[in-house]
Amino acid sequence: MAENMITTEQKPPRAILVCVDTGEYDAQRSLDELEELANTAGAETVAKVIQKRPTFDSATCIGSGRLEEIAELAEREDIELLIFDCELTATQTRNIENVTDTHTIDRTTLILDIFAQHAKTREGRLQVEIAQYKYRLARLAGMGVKLSRLGGGIGTRGPGETKLETDKRHVRERMAALSEELKEIEKRRELHRKRRKKDGVLTAAIVGYTNVGKSTLLNTLTEAGVLAENKLFATLETTSRAILLPDGRSVTLIDTVGLVRRLPHGLVEAFKSTLEETSSADVIIHVTDVSSDDCREKAEATEKLLDELGCADIPVITVLNKCDLVPEIDMLDTSQEAYVKMSAKKGLGIESLLDAIVKALPETLRRGKYMIPYDKAGLINKILEDGKIFSQEYTPDGTLIDCLVSIEKLFMVESYAV
Repeated sequence: MAENMITTEQKPPRAILVCVDTGEYDAQRSLDELEELANTAGAETVAKVIQKRPTFDSATCIGSGRLEEIAELAEREDIELLIFDCELTATQTRNIENVTDTHTIDRTTLILDIFAQHAKTREGRLQVEIAQYKYRLARLAGMGVKLSRLGGGIGTRGPGETKLETDKRHVRERMAALSEELKEIEKRRELHRKRRKKDGVLTAAIVGYTNVGKSTLLNTLTEAGVLAENKLFATLETTSRAILLPDGRSVTLIDTVGLVRRLPHGLVEAFKSTLEETSSADVIIHVTDVSSDDCREKAEATEKLLDELGCADIPVITVLNKCDLVPEIDMLDTSQEAYVKMSAKKGLGIESLLDAIVKALPETLRRGKYMIPYDKAGLINKILEDGKIFSQEYTPDGTLIDCLVSIEKLFMVESYAV
């Protein structure tokens, strides 16, 4: 008789999302985004609570009366997790947990947890761990016995409880070791960047808010097979793929980590090396999701970070993605050459994007046909040093070539143009 197989399926933790609306930003929109983040981390949102206050309560962030209501709701609904849409101090976290008897994390811890889940490469994991240590180091003193009773789950992934129970000196030593290892990786990345520049490799960085379709666009253009999920922060590592442009040149596309409003400063710092790919690119492809209600605000958040990274002088192509979902997209001012309407998922607008990239990139090579006399055959080798030959035909008058010639060497072959 076959044995009965017992399978235990781990249910997602049930969570309440809490927001204190001080008027600093759109609280409802931020709370909706927090729900997306919670879903990406693997939590089930049972309820969302907003309280309007002039300032955060120094002891518990939210008012004591509302916190009691949350405690009752948590007990009634079997809630395992409270997620606050702001940064909590260690003291606030401890006080909230004492009242509600429920594991409590803040927005930054949630984002760090998602990064810890999604980081796959050694560099990605190093960056996440350093960011987690930086954030938690200042809170070690106030966490008290909380560390000793932390279990698994959202907000506890990454460095681990045992490491965080050690003193600050040990944590700083660990951070220093991680930083040294990360520096070595960054040096190698910088060498790769310099080599690309030296070899005349053109690069286009794909940037944008998280979950707007950057990886889908890269997959469509290159069949790169990059993870493209309808989740926030699906991509944390840089992916590079080369494509051929209509003018015969090739450009290397670089997919970057998605951005989010109120991204913790420590995370921006931790991922600077990845984002620096953007500041050294020849052109930036800024992907926006025009089907999103707050498309403009998300685009502005991305543009602000690009300015911080020193990308002001780099040409930007704005991709209005998912335009198939918004028929009235024509109402937008897309008359500028730097705007392209697309649906990356359906492959619509690809040719327009490639043409826009050609126009935005600096003209380093020019395509043409030349009849090179046989006694000037050495010119063909000169062209091949930094150019490309698509075809060549031997004729009585010489070698007819269809090629890309570097701008610096045009003067050598101009008189042989066909």
